[in-house]
Amino acid sequence: MSATPVLALRGVSKRFGAVQALTDVDLEIHAGEVVALLGDNGAGKSTLVKTISGVHPIDEGAIEWEGRPVRVARPNDAQELGIATVYQDLALCDNLDVVANLFLGTELRRASVLDEIAMEKRAKELLDTLSIRIPSVRIPVASLSGGQRQVVAIARALIGAPKVVILDEPTAALGVEQTAQVLDLVERLRENGHGVILITHNMADVRAVADRAAILRLGRNNGVFSVKDTSHEEIIAAITGATDNAVTRRQARTATKEDAK
Repeated sequence: MSATPVLALRGVSKRFGAVQALTDVDLEIHAGEVVALLGDNGAGKSTLVKTISGVHPIDEGAIEWEGRPVRVARPNDAQELGIATVYQDLALCDNLDVVANLFLGTELRRASVLDEIAMEKRAKELLDTLSIRIPSVRIPVASLSGGQRQVVAIARALIGAPKVVILDEPTAALGVEQTAQVLDLVERLRENGHGVILITHNMADVRAVADRAAILRLGRNNGVFSVKDTSHEEIIAAITGATDNAVTRRQARTATKEDAK
C-alpha cells in the first residue's frame, strides 16, 4: 500500500444553515483497500459521501487527491479526478439492456453513429475482468436479480476507470447469495487496485471485505480501526458512543450463562 493516500479529507466541515452536519472530519483512502464508513443514522455518512462526490461543496478543510489539494465543487469535478459513486437507488434504466445501461451518457460512436459492436465488446471485457456473471449483456436490466443489478451498477461506475469507488449500502435488501456476489465484486475491486469506500450498516459485510472501519458519530470522527484487529463490540461502542449497548449486554449474558454451567 502506498504511503500517500489516493484520497484524503483534512478537517472537512459542512453546515446547512444552523445545522452542523460535519465537523473537522479526517479520512484517508489508499489504493487497493476497502474502508467501511460506519455510523448510526444521522451520523453524517451521506453528507460526507456527497462532499466527496461533489454534490455538497465543503465549507472548511481540504480534500487532497494523490497528495495535492483539489477543489471538488460539483459532481463533474469528482468524476474527472477519478471518483465514482454508486448510490442505493442504482439509477438503472429497466427498459434498456446491460450494454445500454453501462454506457448511458458515455456511448461510443463511429462517425456520429452508435458503435454497438464496440460497446458490446467493451461491456463483455469489463464484466469478465470483474468476474461478473449474467446471462447476456443484451438482456433488459429489468430481468436481472437484485444482486445482478447491483453489480451492473458498480460495473457502470468503472467505465470511466476511476481510482476510488464509493458504494452506498450495496447489499441492502439483498439475499444471502446475492450479497455474496456483490461482496465478491468488492474484493475484486480491491485486487484491481481501486480504493473503495463501503457505506453499510451490516457488520457481517464489514468483517467480510473491509480492511479498516472509519466511524462517524454526530458528524465527527469517532475512531478508525483495523477490522481484523478490532472486536465487534469495540466497533459498535464507537458507533453508539457507549460501551454499554445491546451487543455488550448480550455478550455479558452469554458469558454469565457459560460461567453458571
